Amino acid sequence: MRMSALPAALALVAAVLATGAAPATADTPGPVLTVDLEAGTAALHHNTARVTYERVDGAVNAVRIISVEIVSGERDCAWVAWNDPHNVNDWSNLTSEPSCNGTGLVESPDEIIKAPAGHPLKVRLAADHGTDVVHKDIEKL
Repeated sequence: MRMSALPAALALVAAVLATGAAPATADTPGPVLTVDLEAGTAALHHNTARVTYERVDGAVNAVRIISVEIVSGERDCAWVAWNDPHNVNDWSNLTSEPSCNGTGLVESPDEIIKAPAGHPLKVRLAADHGTDVVHKDIEKL
């Protein structure tokens, strides 16, 4: 009499699902997500941004940037960047230009950003008054 391995495999799958375990080798694909960023003080130096993204199915530590929206303060220029492990400056811009002097900017880069396992992906809203970054907000993706 031969026993089938199917019942044992089903029991293992059921046990994994019951514990809520996720695959360790890839990000779990899921819904479209957003990160809201806010930098600077109220009034003339208040900058906001929203990054819309989704995890890349089957890839470790990778997301697809769907859109980036920025509204800069009236006296600032603001931009959104991600912590690129391959950039000598540590950050790479997600938009083609900054939003300046109270204007808004919406871009849909449809860009996949990725980093080695263990390097947490982050986005940063940075703003300046003409020279140095004076306001920033950093959030993990």
